[in-house]
Amino acid sequence: MPINIAIDGPAGAGKSTAAKKLAENFGYIYVDTGAMYRAMALYFLRRGIDGADEAAVAAACGDVEISLDYKDGIQQIFLNGENVTGQIRAEEVGRMASLTSAYGPVRKKLVELQRALAGRRDVVMDGRDIGTAVLPDATLKVYLTAGSRVRAERRFKELEEKGVSCSLEEIEKDIIDRDYRDMHRELSPLCQAEDAILLDSSDMTLEEVVRELEELVEDAGTRGCCGC
Repeated sequence: MPINIAIDGPAGAGKSTAAKKLAENFGYIYVDTGAMYRAMALYFLRRGIDGADEAAVAAACGDVEISLDYKDGIQQIFLNGENVTGQIRAEEVGRMASLTSAYGPVRKKLVELQRALAGRRDVVMDGRDIGTAVLPDATLKVYLTAGSRVRAERRFKELEEKGVSCSLEEIEKDIIDRDYRDMHRELSPLCQAEDAILLDSSDMTLEEVVRELEELVEDAGTRGCCGC
């Protein structure tokens, strides 16, 4: 059976960065589910669809094709054949993804792709509901989190380094609002799976987070081998 590592947690907790490094270190496939939802969100934005209009979003899902590929070890996201890897990290795309990811047709389309990949390959998958809904039988589940202020400061620094003018207070407010939406949505809300291990990265460096995850993967592998 393929090894599936599920890493869930709120926006800005460092899931993607840690998951990518973990997958690289173990030779697993990294599946950035957030990037897939963002690609769909980008499509909706380009079509001028109101994210609050569930019927319009659902109707547009049939025209969307999203695929993953790797170039020089880096995941590439394709939207209807176009490489949109560099376009999906904009703030407005993130907000649209948070709104539309709660809709059944959007989740159904992407979950099917994610499960199919996990059934064929050893994967590290991060998102909001991987351990609770997408891969409920994952080999290891981790809930990676951090305080809202810490997450805002990380995002602020990232944007500043890119030369983007931004407000720390506005970023934190957006993070808190997004947390609320993700945790209170009707379909697959963000929450820690009962059998997930909680890892708070507020006072940890990336290297420390990855090291802790590596130890958890090794422990999970040992348990699997001995059947306990």
